[in-house]
Formats: sequence, C-alpha cells, structure tokens
Amino acid sequence: MTEYKLLIGGKLREGVSAIDVINPADETVVAKCAVADEAMLNEAVESAQLAYQSWRKLSFAERGAYIKKLTAAVEENAEDFARILTQEQGKPLAQARDEVMFAQIFANYFADCTIEDKVLSEDDNGRIEVLREPLGVVAGICPWNFPLLISLYKIAPAVMAGNSIIIKPAPTTPLSSLKLAELVADIFPAGVVNIICDNNDLGPAISSHPEIAKVSFTGSTPTGKKIMASASSTLKRLTLELGGNDAAIVLDDVDPKQVAEGIFGAAFLNSGQVCIALKRLYVHDSIYDDLCDEIAKLASAAIVGNGLEDGVQFGPVQNRMQFDKVCSYIESAKANGRIIAGGDVPDAPGFIVPLTVVRDIEDGATVVDEEPFGPILPIVRYSDLDEVIVRANNSEYGLGGSVWSGNLDRAREVAGQIDSGTVWINQHCAFGPHIPFAPAKESGLGVEWGEEGFHEFTAMKVVNISKAYSNPVH
Repeated sequence: MTEYKLLIGGKLREGVSAIDVINPADETVVAKCAVADEAMLNEAVESAQLAYQSWRKLSFAERGAYIKKLTAAVEENAEDFARILTQEQGKPLAQARDEVMFAQIFANYFADCTIEDKVLSEDDNGRIEVLREPLGVVAGICPWNFPLLISLYKIAPAVMAGNSIIIKPAPTTPLSSLKLAELVADIFPAGVVNIICDNNDLGPAISSHPEIAKVSFTGSTPTGKKIMASASSTLKRLTLELGGNDAAIVLDDVDPKQVAEGIFGAAFLNSGQVCIALKRLYVHDSIYDDLCDEIAKLASAAIVGNGLEDGVQFGPVQNRMQFDKVCSYIESAKANGRIIAGGDVPDAPGFIVPLTVVRDIEDGATVVDEEPFGPILPIVRYSDLDEVIVRANNSEYGLGGSVWSGNLDRAREVAGQIDSGTVWINQHCAFGPHIPFAPAKESGLGVEWGEEGFHEFTAMKVVNISKAYSNPVH
C-alpha cells in the first residue's frame, strides 16, 4: 500500500503516526497518510521563516517561474492526480481531471501577477508612496471537496506575493496534496512550501501560532469562527471562505425547459459538495410544476456511484460524518415536503446518495434553512417577487445567489437586492481566478482570487516623504 509523506523544510518526512485514507465509494482503504504533531508543525514554521528571508527578495518573474515549473510538473502527472482525487474524494474521473486542469489555470494566473508601487501624490514638498509587501509565513487550511485545486490556489498567490506557506489538507483527502508535495520538493527552495497533515487536531496550533502571519481557511462557518477566535491572540490576518446556502430565484418569464439543465448542474456539481452550489431554489407559482418536473427528470436519470467506473456521472458524499448529515436532511425533506427524485439511500458500503429533489416544501424546514452540502435540492414555491427576495435574504449566509429571467434588465434589478458577495444572472457557480470572490455575512471574511485576492497576501505600507531637507543633486 502506498504511503504518503509530509514535506517540511524541503524534505519528505515520515510522521509521528499514520492514518488510513478511505475511498468514499466503497469504504476501502486507499493509502496510509503520515500525520504530524505540534513539534513538526513548529519545524515547518521555522523552515518557512528561514526560507522567507531569501524568497521575498526574488522578483515577481523569478517567483512566477517556480510556480509555472510546478504546474508543468502537475500536467506531467495529471492522470495520477486525477485517479488519486477520485479515490480519496469520490468525484468521477472526468471531473477529477477537470480539477487538475483548473488547479493549473488558477496557479498560472497568479504566476503572472505583479504589484507595482503606487505614488499617491507628489509635489515640490514631498511624495507619498503606497507599497505592498509580503506578510511572512502564511498557512492554508484546505477542505475535502476540491483538495488539489484549493491547495494550489492558496499556494500560488501566497508565494507569488513573496511569502512562504504551510498547507494543511483535510484529513479525509490529504493524498493529492501530498502527491503535490513530492513535486514541490524537487522544484522550490527548501521551506518555501511546506505540506503537513494532521488527524484534525493541529488547527488551533496553526491559528494561534505567533510566527504565522496569516491563515487562509476554506471550510465551514463554525470552524471559521473557531479559527477567528484562536487567531485573535496574535491579531493575524485572516481570509475565511466559509459556508453558503445560495438561493436562486426563478422569475415567471423563463422557459422551464431552457433553464432546467443549468439549474440542475449548479445544484448538483460535485454531488452538491460546493460552497457556492445552488442550494435553495425559489420558483414562481406559474412555472413551478413544470420546472419541478424538468429538474426531477434530470436527477432521476443521473448515474451515481464509484467515480472510477465507466458511465458514472456523480460520486458519493465524501465522508461518513457528512453522509450522516445528508441522510438526516433527506429525512427532513420527506417529513416536510414531497420527494420527486432520489430519496432512497442504498444500504451498502460507501457513501452513495442519489440525487434528491424535494418540492412542496417551505422556509422553516431544515433542508431549506440550513446548508446540506450534499446532493439534495429543495424547490420552494413563491408568488410575490418582493416577498421572495426577503425570504432569499433571510439567511445568515451570503456567499452567492442567482436570478433566472428572460429579461436581463429585470433580472439585474432583482440581483441588486440579493445580499450576497456574488450574484449570477442566468447562471450559477461560474467563477475564475481573475474574478474576485468576496463573501458576505457569516459566509466569511476577505477576498479570494483576482487582484483583490492577491493583495490579501500582502501588507500595505505607506512611505510619506518630505523634500524639505533634501539636498539638490549636483
């Protein structure tokens, strides 16, 4: 059985112990993963601090060249990465290949980024400059839904800005990150990128560590709150991309047959395990029945199973804890609405959940008000547009939302009233490395991606110069 090692200070290391990584499709053991303790974390921080002193002095072009060399190595090993992703995360092989591709796209985008010093003002009396400088050692804590993509889109902007970084993948999906560590070890100077794994116990030590200047975390809102509380002892910088319960409002002027596929894809991408997936669908009464029928047909026809098998379109829920949560939401759906697709979970090994659609359900049911983070979509009826906007906004989350309409001006007016960091029109879950991703409310803090996201890995410095005592040059 393959054993995966940690990367600390440029060397691949055994851990203090090892954990089994489980294939969520059948609950077999895929591989063993080395696990670090707090002493090894401290070693990683020390090596990152040492590497930072010289790494920060490199030019953007020099740092970008390292990132591009890494993405080229990822491309050379793309099929290995895809098979690892399918076995540890569960997504079908075609979608795993897409994740490998998008990981390279995101990293290469940041490899071409630069930051120019800005002159805010200048006159005969003085000059005011605004600079952006690296922070030091940063940490990236990654979730289990897109383990390779998220690891790389934290590494690339962090190191491109001149920082060193420590990546901690989720304990249930560490293998793709540790495969990445093998490539990093041969490419980057020792200590610039460190990748360590835990058994879900090093988070507090990372978020409170006095020598870690920033934590970039992607995951649940409850965990994000714990990180924020722990980080307060050092007032370190935070980027928190947390939970979402994205609402979509379908206006009365759409053709259900035309929008059904787009809505279906946005709701069930990665078996619903996407922070910005469409999770609540509000449909006008006049087209409610037709749209419910169209989406139910698509869900019922979907093939869910082991992602390594031919023809499988949707994989399992990633882990036992999440599987149990999703099953409880399905029971809530059965109790509060009418299941029109899926709903019957197989009694077999693995975390297979059929794509489930529930209609005739209202706000107040847990499957509507909370984030299932799984393959279940509640479809809620409405008749008054102003009222449904209020209902859509009645959530502690504010990650994304969407409006579907045949009239773009009308849709844009509604979109302006949605309380979320991103609002899509006639699409959902569309994103890219050049598009800033900013959460609202309890969906997080800070910005990822784009120029704004790149700047999150820097500190602003103002240099205010007086010319009063300068001597003219002769």
